[in-house]
Amino acid sequence: MSRPFVLLAAFFGFTGVALGAFAAHGLRGRLSPEYLTVFQTGVLYQLIHALALLGLGALALHWRSRLLRAAGSLFAAGILLFSGSLYLLTLSGVGKLGMVTPLGGSCLLAGWLCLALAAWRAQSRQR
Repeated sequence: MSRPFVLLAAFFGFTGVALGAFAAHGLRGRLSPEYLTVFQTGVLYQLIHALALLGLGALALHWRSRLLRAAGSLFAAGILLFSGSLYLLTLSGVGKLGMVTPLGGSCLLAGWLCLALAAWRAQSRQR
């Protein structure tokens, strides 16, 4: 299960850096400062969770856990929904896309919860 997490981490890391550069060089002056900040928030969360997926890939080498798989799936869904909705909101100006953002944030939070539960269970098995 390690390989899919690392592949997702690489994809989201690559696209996060590319989108960050796009925001810094291509969107400055085209978006309002508020929308540029919103776009950059999407990039930040994408990059943080790309690193989280990379960490899950490393953990998956040592732990076999459905909770780790769930965490990875939730992180990926969260990136797509949270960051993706922020990108689309800022580029399209369609404010209703902001309704999707909390769903993505909930996925990210649930992913961290699954990771914590996986760690808790792994620690209790080692005793």
